[in-house]
Amino acid sequence: MRVLVVGSGAREHALAWRIAQSAALSELHAAPGNPGIATLGTCHPVRADDGESLLGLCSTLAIDLAVIGPEGPLVTGVGDALRHAGVAVFGPGADAARIEGSKAFAKEVLEAAGVATARTMPVARAPCVVKADGLAAGKGVFVCRTPAEVDASLREVSALGGPLVIEELLEGEEVSVFALSDGRNVVPLGSAKDFKRIGDGDLGPNTGGMGAYSPVPSAPDADALVETIHRPVIDELARRGTPFVGCLFAGLMITDEGPQVLEFNARFGDPETQVLVPRVDGDLLGALAATASGDVAGAEVSTRDDAAVTVVLAAPDYPARSDYSGAVIEGVEAAEREGALVFQGGTARRDGRLVTNGGRILSVTAVGETVPEARARAYAAVECVRFDGARFRRDIAAVAGG
Repeated sequence: MRVLVVGSGAREHALAWRIAQSAALSELHAAPGNPGIATLGTCHPVRADDGESLLGLCSTLAIDLAVIGPEGPLVTGVGDALRHAGVAVFGPGADAARIEGSKAFAKEVLEAAGVATARTMPVARAPCVVKADGLAAGKGVFVCRTPAEVDASLREVSALGGPLVIEELLEGEEVSVFALSDGRNVVPLGSAKDFKRIGDGDLGPNTGGMGAYSPVPSAPDADALVETIHRPVIDELARRGTPFVGCLFAGLMITDEGPQVLEFNARFGDPETQVLVPRVDGDLLGALAATASGDVAGAEVSTRDDAAVTVVLAAPDYPARSDYSGAVIEGVEAAEREGALVFQGGTARRDGRLVTNGGRILSVTAVGETVPEARARAYAAVECVRFDGARFRRDIAAVAGG
């Protein structure tokens, strides 16, 4: 099978790493990819949102399956363009991807499906959550506990442009739950917990994610959550004539009243993918291909009992800036000798050296029998990696049991 992975982040590196292990793979390509993915397959200088060029690339390479990683291309319809040209695509069309592209649309679907979610508020009054309606790279959500925070969030969201959504503030434990869907059938793919804020103790601004762990021992059973959360939403999207094909990622708050949906994403998470794919038991490529072809119910994929922790190494000015370029990265091989997986995100090759090229530079992942064991291994590997200004949280998975 000839596979094209669309995207250039650590999520796509993790997916490519696992796909490369499949006996069914004959060729692995990426657009545009990154230096880490280049060690597994061939990278092509085509942007992830350039549907026309991606279509040409798929035709030239006789691609059997395109796996679209980022949300932007999905929301703008890149999957539709490839699918209409006869390419099998893992990833929803634009109509179904609105579940992530518009929070107002997601609310509408949740209400129609009878799935619990945070109540929408007519005006912003503390405590509340203020959200940009559209895509904001994980930085468009503001938790407001004081009037001053409400005022600041409204200014931030206004600067992003577009409408906003105001919700009640839910209290509890957050957990991300993933499932594969072929538009009709749903297969659970485990849970993870990510750490969105830049600083230890969940302080500072939101980011695209500073680390994650999987599974989440304190959360309800992920398979049961998929039945009560994902399946009704998949059924509702199918009823509307917009079947969801790909990975549906639910961000949940486990409240005293039960699980409630905070948001949906129409793709694999980042950094959650970096802790999910090392735990996948079975042929992930086979499951992705079965999803794209409409037969995920027959896929043999589950998650193992072990645990994984990933720690993101970010640029010094992230998240204010995501263009940190040219700092030499050292110690990746040493971290890998420690037994870690180092998934590259914002990296490039210059003059034969690996350098920074983005905001979230690396995801250092380790596996262990328990979350604390995986955490200790991940941080031991992090200490091997160096680049000027590197910053990372030191409390990823610190509160996890098991």
